[in-house]
Amino acid sequence: MPTRGLYGWITHTELASSDPAATKAWCANVLGWTFKPGVPMPGGGEYHLFAYSDKGGGGIRKTNPSEAPGSSFSVHVADARAAFEKALRAGAEEMLPPTRVMPGVTIAVVRAPGGVPVGFSGP
Repeated sequence: MPTRGLYGWITHTELASSDPAATKAWCANVLGWTFKPGVPMPGGGEYHLFAYSDKGGGGIRKTNPSEAPGSSFSVHVADARAAFEKALRAGAEEMLPPTRVMPGVTIAVVRAPGGVPVGFSGP
């Protein structure tokens, strides 16, 4: 849910792993992250939600075919659609248009100048 004091903060990090269970166990052991029960993913598998503070966390998912393991992030914004449109006007390229993922939460992803993917998350 939107939190005014966190606008502009990276509040969600997604890890794409070839072995999500092993990544989850390692992050819990080495980094001290806490995990919530997994959420089923479309097409199978689980999305392992984690928290590294009371203001940030993310999820671990299985890599897609031909996707290299890696990470991505989302910035907390007041309005995901408005942030997406502003980013495009400022020279970013569309990667994922604004998409509602649950009530009150919309995500979008752009490729910022220089090729860096940047996610937005908000209402």
